[in-house]
Amino acid sequence: MPFALHPLYVLSGFAVGFLVGMTGVGGGSLMTPLLILLFHVHPTTAVGTDLLYASITKTGGSLVHAVNRTINWRIVIRLASGSIPASLLTLLAFHVLKLDQAAAGALITRVLGAALLATALALIFRRWLLASYARRVGVLSQRQTVRFTVMTGIVLGVLVTISSVGAGALGVTALILLYPELPVVKIAGSDIAHAVPLTLVAGLGHLMNGGIDVTVLESLLVGSLPGVVLASLFAPRMPDLALRLVLAATLTVSGLRLLTA
Repeated sequence: MPFALHPLYVLSGFAVGFLVGMTGVGGGSLMTPLLILLFHVHPTTAVGTDLLYASITKTGGSLVHAVNRTINWRIVIRLASGSIPASLLTLLAFHVLKLDQAAAGALITRVLGAALLATALALIFRRWLLASYARRVGVLSQRQTVRFTVMTGIVLGVLVTISSVGAGALGVTALILLYPELPVVKIAGSDIAHAVPLTLVAGLGHLMNGGIDVTVLESLLVGSLPGVVLASLFAPRMPDLALRLVLAATLTVSGLRLLTA
């Protein structure tokens, strides 16, 4: 099949890749709704395409964060020990249930809409969540931190496999709560690194079921790889408040549109 670029997909890939590299947020949260709402890709195909797109894009971001030493690999391993098995079990459930395209599309659209709204709330109320968590929970023991990190991975594994959303804003918010002593740039770097194996496993599962548009994927990657690498280089020196607020507003609109579609 000849290689053909689609400028709108390339531009979308660059914009989303830049946000991912800058904040660790915005991959599935933006790309999957864009594919469904703007480009009218079937929800199942949109999720599968976005998962492989995210895996390759975040590999580029992870390499830059690794060079900058802004990844905590212990956190990555803890998250993956929960998320990878959860993703595999979710894929198995899809296979066993044998949902038809219409039922799968409806399920994905509803879960995606709810996940987008949850992601937006996590972005907007992150400071309040942190303060409330500190008052109610206090300092966790090492064992509790490890256990809750693995549990976070399990939740992310299910959400990401169904909707491709959750590894970014929800993952980053959970890690800030669990590891308040870590700089935000290391939280983002660790979250991006964890998303690589998770989205790869989930994406390959969707690929085996035919839920991938290779032509769209190629165009997205041409834009996203330069975007994520460029943003990752500047991430340690850039404030992300404005980006988070704009992203939260976008996610809220997208989530409501999907839930009312």
